[in-house]
Amino acid sequence: MIRLLFRIFPRGTPALDVGVRLQSIRKLKGLSQRELAKRAGVTNSTISMIEKNSVSPSISSLKKVLAGIPMSLVEFFSLDVEPDNQSQVVYRAADLTDICSGAITMKLVGKAHPSRAISFLDEIYPSGSDTGDEMYTHEGEEAGMLVEGKLELTVGEEVFILEPGDSYYFESSKPHRFRNPFEGPARLISATTPANF
Repeated sequence: MIRLLFRIFPRGTPALDVGVRLQSIRKLKGLSQRELAKRAGVTNSTISMIEKNSVSPSISSLKKVLAGIPMSLVEFFSLDVEPDNQSQVVYRAADLTDICSGAITMKLVGKAHPSRAISFLDEIYPSGSDTGDEMYTHEGEEAGMLVEGKLELTVGEEVFILEPGDSYYFESSKPHRFRNPFEGPARLISATTPANF
């Protein structure tokens, strides 16, 4: 173990800032403090205090937090997370992060963007798919435009049928769901705030 630490921190290397490193890696992985805390089984304040260097976590505590990423201690201490002042601007098709929710597939733009405030998605709803029987509610706003197929949108008590070129904008606190009871897939380009994905 001493050899490993010596390789990571050669003589004369300044002490590692665990809080800054955790925050950088968390953002690199596209996780909020709340999401990491939930995954690791700790409180939001624990993550916040570690990132602010208000507390110095024990190895076992740090391992528990890193399990929520997931990442080993060796990866944590050896990963190059030098701050990059240039954020990625263009995302090629291969750069998009695939998110699957049952039959529905989504591609997320800008997952690793620091301080990302919106979820911008390219969504495909195969025929017969939906977001579930339960209506969603959360803070923020949603907007989108249907580019292919037909899609049913329910907001509150209202049901809307979207066709290519139709768009929507509503407060996410209103109960809502999406469904494709039609033949053929539907493709939706959407954005939500805050960044839920």
